[in-house]
Amino acid sequence: MKRTLAAMLALAGLATPVVADQTALTIYSSAEPGGIPPEMYRPTPPSPFYNPYQNQPLPGYAVVKQERRVQLVPGRSVVRFTDVAAYIDPTTVAFESLTSPAGTRVLEQNYQFDLVSNQKLLERFLDQTISIDQVAGGGVKTVTGKLLSAAGGVILQQDDGTLVTLNGYSSIHFPALPSGLITRPTLVWDVSSAQGGEQDARVTYQTTGITWWADYNLVFSPGENANSGLLDVGAWVSIVNQSGATYDDARLKLVAGDVHRAPRPQVYGGGREMLSMARGGAVAEEAGFQEKSFFEYHLYTLGRPTTLPDNSTKQIELFEAAKGVPAEKVLVYSGLAWPYGGWWPSPALDRDLGIPMSKEVDVYLKFKNSKEHGLGMPMPKGRIRVNQVDADDGSMEFIGEDVIDHTPKDETVLINMGEAFDVVGERRQVDFRVDLEKDWLDETIEIKVRNHKAEPVNVIVRESLYRWANWNITKKSQGFEKQDSRTVHFPVTIAPDGEAVVTYTVHYNW
Repeated sequence: MKRTLAAMLALAGLATPVVADQTALTIYSSAEPGGIPPEMYRPTPPSPFYNPYQNQPLPGYAVVKQERRVQLVPGRSVVRFTDVAAYIDPTTVAFESLTSPAGTRVLEQNYQFDLVSNQKLLERFLDQTISIDQVAGGGVKTVTGKLLSAAGGVILQQDDGTLVTLNGYSSIHFPALPSGLITRPTLVWDVSSAQGGEQDARVTYQTTGITWWADYNLVFSPGENANSGLLDVGAWVSIVNQSGATYDDARLKLVAGDVHRAPRPQVYGGGREMLSMARGGAVAEEAGFQEKSFFEYHLYTLGRPTTLPDNSTKQIELFEAAKGVPAEKVLVYSGLAWPYGGWWPSPALDRDLGIPMSKEVDVYLKFKNSKEHGLGMPMPKGRIRVNQVDADDGSMEFIGEDVIDHTPKDETVLINMGEAFDVVGERRQVDFRVDLEKDWLDETIEIKVRNHKAEPVNVIVRESLYRWANWNITKKSQGFEKQDSRTVHFPVTIAPDGEAVVTYTVHYNW
């Protein structure tokens, strides 16, 4: 009797073992905050252009723990375990009997992944008789013959010796499903057990193709002056599952922290195209994430089961939004046109080195991750987006985004928002003198910051003393704060439509 591929798959499904009773999932992420482009975790419309992210593996992995009831006989039994992740690491698989751990042990373990497909079936039926349906003249024509080749097209030899080449067809009829081909990746154990009957077993393994990160959504409300405001802080966990398996009603844990793993060779390709997107929100009556310290990391455990479909993105609230968190707007002017982050191997004597300048004033929002402000929960690294309500129409408008690293409780979060429009700076070199015989250099700098707002603003003038390690500010127009061995801050307050001028002379010697 001939069977179509669809019919054989349906029959193969009848042999599926008992589904998992319990599933637990612990997800680890190595994703950089904001480092995963949307092209990697959402469907993209057809495009003639190459998508460089389509086949890139996700930067993360998970430990999967599943408990199932299996049937054993006294002595040796073969246990088949299907519905495992396509990107399973077979070297991490462990099988354990919960009913009789002392009397049950695994003698051999196999991972079978030779999955049935149209091409695999054609390869297995070379030199055997198959039938192929073709649509022709408004009807269906069936051609039967011995399969001689399936490379680039199908070549059949009919009973009279005629060779037929088929480059297109509607369906293929195979007589049976060849041995060795399976419909799903399968773990197979050769188990020796002193006790027969039903036993509860736990299977543990690692899989790639799954990751998570945190997304923070903030709403900024201006305060009584230009330098303050309030923030509503909400946090969500985004989970991308491309592992090749669906985890139904799973107990979910997330590990935040940089967990070291042994180096692995770079593998290109192997990505999975996203097919769907699911969004899951927290339900008020059900438990959300509970955080605790775990070794030198932080563990976030979801207090309710959740389902992670394969090829999906799910979002879950990390913690309840904090309202009215005090925030400070910080304006910083660093007039050097390029950053001087390190020391020169010798004194930097070129007088023109620091003349190119930048006029932009950077804007930051700063708040403290403290319990008194409704926060105080360790914040995993992630992307942080800030919006502000337009009072005229009530619409929410995007005003900036940044990424943050892992932030413990009671630490300060600093968000780079962009550049100020109405506050500009100007930096110039006023004087420069060098004495090569006595090994010293004097440089005088003047910085002007202008405020075109209708209210006063506070600005930090940031200066890098980059020319040499030994320096001393001999003259200054006002006080400064030394930040480190090469950076000083001059805090200034600028009146509406006003200007602040900072001058200083620095003496270098070597």
